[in-house]
Amino acid sequence: MVSQTFDLVKKELPVEEELLVLMEDDSVGLVLVDLVNGFCTVGSGNLAPVEPNKQISEMVDESVRLARGFCDKKWPVLAFIDSHWPDVPEPPYHPHCIIGTDESKLVPALEWLENEPNVTIRRKDCIDGFLGSIEKDGSNVFVNWVKSNQIKVILVVGICTDICVLDFSCSVLSARNRGFLAPLEDVVIYSNGCATYHLPDNIARNIKGAIPHPQDLMHHIGLYIARGRGAKIASKVSFGLG
Repeated sequence: MVSQTFDLVKKELPVEEELLVLMEDDSVGLVLVDLVNGFCTVGSGNLAPVEPNKQISEMVDESVRLARGFCDKKWPVLAFIDSHWPDVPEPPYHPHCIIGTDESKLVPALEWLENEPNVTIRRKDCIDGFLGSIEKDGSNVFVNWVKSNQIKVILVVGICTDICVLDFSCSVLSARNRGFLAPLEDVVIYSNGCATYHLPDNIARNIKGAIPHPQDLMHHIGLYIARGRGAKIASKVSFGLG
């Protein structure tokens, strides 16, 4: 039934994708959304996968590949890390990525980012990284990152496609449209560099407050909504020679 629904959704709500070749003069920045153990590493927390997951594994691999390429070229990278205090809930989700635990650390394959000079690390305590970038003085770490690096295009990867990636991208697009993010022009979401979680109906019904969340379907819907809000969706990302 779910596969039939997914086929129908893909037919009725197609996602237009394109190839993205990154060139030296593109003024592009990479945004990594929540590639932390609490969402990506098997058995690491309440919202982590309980068994190896192909979509999440491919997302991590592609994110690592792009992060290596950006750091080799000394291009700007911003990594959001979901981090929460134990006594501050984030409804409707169960406690997760608690500060000071392994859950709120980058996945092992990306721990090296913390020592790279071109990488900005931002811990956030909410779904939307744009809002999570606001400091107490009203400044915004993400906005400052875009402006100080004169970024025209951001390439977004991470988890979850339909939650943190989507909310962040939509906020960025709205801020761009309001003229708050010059010189930013485009938000590109890399479909194979994103993933979401899988929660089938038979399990969700036994978890208080949970609703079914079919992975492939919700990944597609996240991309579709982002595309409708003005993001570009890339099916493949490569580095050019220029």
